[in-house]
Amino acid sequence: MKLRDELPMDHRLAQVYRFGAGLGGVFLLVFGILGLVGRPGFLDTQGDRVVGMSSNGLLGLLSVVVGLILMAGAVIGGTIASWINMVVGTVFVLAGFVGLMIISTDANFLAFGMSNVIFSFVFGLAVATFGMYGRVSGHLPHDNPYWRERHARYAAGLRGPAGPPVVLRH
Repeated sequence: MKLRDELPMDHRLAQVYRFGAGLGGVFLLVFGILGLVGRPGFLDTQGDRVVGMSSNGLLGLLSVVVGLILMAGAVIGGTIASWINMVVGTVFVLAGFVGLMIISTDANFLAFGMSNVIFSFVFGLAVATFGMYGRVSGHLPHDNPYWRERHARYAAGLRGPAGPPVVLRH
């Protein structure tokens, strides 16, 4: 199977996946680079202030890597971008919960502050929403790639157990 076979036919969905992944990736890349420029301690639990959030070397490095992954998803597009957005969004929401638990402890190895926690929740939900766009709606059009995947027999026009082939109309 070629990578091209995985791209959805609905170009609006591809635009949303790409835009969401690209914009989020650019922001994380800039945040990570700005966090690394000040040469903070790699595992410093206090961190330096960058764009209103705290950052240390490890958080800066992780931000650069995740930003590049989101940007790669934007370049690839299609279902790959959708999956990347959903996974990254979920990881950010979970990181927000973990950040809440360790915010004032010595285990705060990413130097999370409350602004980082809030950003993790908001960014994670936004990126996950971009990834879920066109996948989880109850009224997907029949040319949507996720509707086709869920209803493969009908989409292929094969005979069902009782009757002639199904004709799809909008």
